[in-house]
Amino acid sequence: MTSPSNSFTLPTSLEAWKKLENLAQPGVVEHLRDLLIDPERSHAMTVSLHGMELNYSHQRVTTEVMVALAELAQGTQLKEHTQALFAGERVNVSEQRAALHVALRGQGLQHPPWGEAIQAQVGTELARVCRFVDLFESHQLKGFGGEPFTDVVNLGIGGSALGPMTCVQALEGLNQGPSTHARVHFVSNVDAWSLWHTLKGLNPRTTLFVVQSKTFTTQETTLLASSAKRWLVDQGCSEHDLPRHLVAVTARQDLALKQGFLAEQTFHFWDWVGGRYSVWSSIGLPVALAIGAENFKSMLSGARAMDEHFFTAPVLENMPTLMALLGVWNRNFLKAPSHHIATYAYRLRGLTPYIQQLDMESNGKGTHLNANRVQIETAPIVWGGLGIDGQHAYFQLIHQGQHLVPVDFIGVRHDSACPLPLAQEHLRCLQLNMMAQAQAMALGRDESHTRQEMTAQGLSAEAIDALAPHRSFRGNTPSSSLWLQELDAFSLGMLMALYEHKTFVQATLWGINPFDQWGVELGKTMANELAQEGKKPS
Repeated sequence: MTSPSNSFTLPTSLEAWKKLENLAQPGVVEHLRDLLIDPERSHAMTVSLHGMELNYSHQRVTTEVMVALAELAQGTQLKEHTQALFAGERVNVSEQRAALHVALRGQGLQHPPWGEAIQAQVGTELARVCRFVDLFESHQLKGFGGEPFTDVVNLGIGGSALGPMTCVQALEGLNQGPSTHARVHFVSNVDAWSLWHTLKGLNPRTTLFVVQSKTFTTQETTLLASSAKRWLVDQGCSEHDLPRHLVAVTARQDLALKQGFLAEQTFHFWDWVGGRYSVWSSIGLPVALAIGAENFKSMLSGARAMDEHFFTAPVLENMPTLMALLGVWNRNFLKAPSHHIATYAYRLRGLTPYIQQLDMESNGKGTHLNANRVQIETAPIVWGGLGIDGQHAYFQLIHQGQHLVPVDFIGVRHDSACPLPLAQEHLRCLQLNMMAQAQAMALGRDESHTRQEMTAQGLSAEAIDALAPHRSFRGNTPSSSLWLQELDAFSLGMLMALYEHKTFVQATLWGINPFDQWGVELGKTMANELAQEGKKPS
């Protein structure tokens, strides 16, 4: 197979790109309030997978636009790039590495495309993680006072924090009532107050620290680990007992062992796992400790289901590919500089920061695979948060501001986890608000309808003239609605893998590398250089 770097195609050279530019001209595609009149549109623009449903009928697209986008995917050799990804080729061309996060959730597959050797390595490490969880839950892991561990503090930054934290928050419903699962806390900020805020409520005798760092040289994580050790010692832990309170997760086991970590509490992942794609590896140990080994495996199974769908489904029936194509249409042709994530589930409050890193660290690039400077827009600015909170804040800008802001609405259809007696009424309120916001952004309200409504309310002609412009909305804001049947481990795995593959598809269409992060590395390098020079803040 031709390597991805050699098969690079400049997207702007394709006929499909030119078609899309013409289709994006003002007035060519009707306003959403006209497109949504079609009673068949919603059904035709819905794709489902294992209870997850993507409805993109509120995007500013027609059949003609979607066909041209599919042609763009074909012209940029999406299928070939996808095959290279799954086969373990060196798709990370600037670092000459594979990007095999799909292998981390591929257990049970016959004849995996990445090979039996990698399959065996992944299986061995997953078994070690599950065994450690079993030891924790059976109270065989104990602190310096002889008491079983109850709390786990994850020390890590970037991909060593955002993915695991998102999962633990989203699946907290699996840890209701009496449980042997760990209470997991996350500290990623090197500010001492961040660590102190967590430690002040914990018992050092029953607290376990998981130190996560791919290189095991990350400045912030190293300092956090030093402070954690000092806290334990100051609270009565001997130097001899200190290692039992420490777990390492790293691609550099040798460095962890040199620093005194126990071999049986040092977990491995590989250089072909990028940090923001690593929650499926031993980096997910805190997740498994919080929800149990079987639920962690269920999360991996959900991701694998999305992998199989992405690898096999046709372009216009392929959920990650559809989301990526719509994103390219909005970014490159409708010229939307940002993309909003609105989650209508409190347990998904960590999803937006996770997607921010995944999307912007992956695709915020200025060079093509062939090292030439890009001449097109790449990753949009990703922002957002809980939809209900946003409705009373920045949604005003989306409705009436001067920015075009496409939106992903993410909701849950059923929730059996919350123990409050009125939980279902709360869920109904969330769902109604999500649907109403998607409709309001699409349809808006022109001035004639505003005037009719104000007349019906009995306002005077003078008041109507004064207020109508303020109370009218242009609409035509594109959005997609993504529904989970229920927020469980399997569906969360699907959701996170969905955004991973969406990111990869967009990178392929733009001809960029989503698996390096040299901009991040620059800041780290400069911080280390300043530290070595003994510089002090001026």
